[in-house]
Amino acid sequence: MSSHLMKPCRLIQQWRHRGWLLAASLLVMAALTACQTVGQSNETPTGQAAPAAPTTLVLASHDSFAIGEEVIAAFEAEHNATVQVLTLGDAGEALNKIILSKDAPLADLFFGVDNSFLSRALAADVFAPYPSPLLEQIPDDLELDPEHRLLPVDYGFVNLNADSEWFTQKDIPLPQTLEDLTDPTYKGLFVTPNPATSSPGLAFLLATIDHFGEDGYLDFWRALKANDVLITDGWSEAYFEHFTVGSGGAGDRPLVLSYSTSPPADVVYATDGRTKPASVNLFLPGSAFRQIEFVGVLKGAAQPELAQRFVDFMLDTTFQADIPLQMFVYPANPNVALPELFTAFAQTPPDPVVFDPFAIEANRQRWLQAWADVMSQ
Repeated sequence: MSSHLMKPCRLIQQWRHRGWLLAASLLVMAALTACQTVGQSNETPTGQAAPAAPTTLVLASHDSFAIGEEVIAAFEAEHNATVQVLTLGDAGEALNKIILSKDAPLADLFFGVDNSFLSRALAADVFAPYPSPLLEQIPDDLELDPEHRLLPVDYGFVNLNADSEWFTQKDIPLPQTLEDLTDPTYKGLFVTPNPATSSPGLAFLLATIDHFGEDGYLDFWRALKANDVLITDGWSEAYFEHFTVGSGGAGDRPLVLSYSTSPPADVVYATDGRTKPASVNLFLPGSAFRQIEFVGVLKGAAQPELAQRFVDFMLDTTFQADIPLQMFVYPANPNVALPELFTAFAQTPPDPVVFDPFAIEANRQRWLQAWADVMSQ
């Protein structure tokens, strides 16, 4: 018993000799209650120290982040942590929020910067270097930051998807070139996300610059605008609200900018029992862009060491194996086997555009402003 509880016990003995039994009884009860309170606050019923409360780790990301609950739970159990996922909009919008909050970080780490926004993210100086030991398992061509502020997690290919059943029913041939998208046959059929706010949208804009050149890409976009192209704020809106397949038939656009790995998602999320996707990839010459997504620990993170452990976890096989049928892109770690559904219906375009991220940084604002001027006319 602690020393501050001994004095009441001595007083009890003195009061007994004086016949103050009632007062003594009350004081004994108070002393016993105090002993119980002290014991309960420091020890479990078995006498062992109570376990520490879980540490909260905040992962910020774009709206398309998805991973199995059991995968996150495995990390939480191993590290006595609680992982909170903070979604901040489409990739460009999310990165803007991370940059604007750099003096008071919203999270401990951020996932979702891709190679079209990589140089912008690095120039903003919001990420702390972390050379994860798991990088030994990641192909060198996916590692674009030699200082390891942003580490590759997955990759995919941005390209057009088409609702093949819709085109068959309408007896309209699928487009074969980017130029075909400006033909009146395809008027009002194509939806694509805004390149200023969406990473796949920016990837497609870059692909058109690569294909048509700086002297021709704006003419292509003028023709698209005249052919009633629909521009959405983000990929999710384009795919799930306007694309006829992704919206379950509620949308009216049978052509969408998405990924070469989107067709497996048609099967996973189908409600009609289909075993083959309704959408197909259109590898129009010059239209596909290789996209790599990165994660980084934020400077000023509340839990920097735990954030580093989560980066390791994201690059390791448990997390990586869950990527294909959660986010429908390829895992960066080649040591995981792809699921059968993925290998059956995901495709790799024959000649994707690979853009120098520093060339993007040097010209992005100028290209985007020129595009916005054309689309607002």
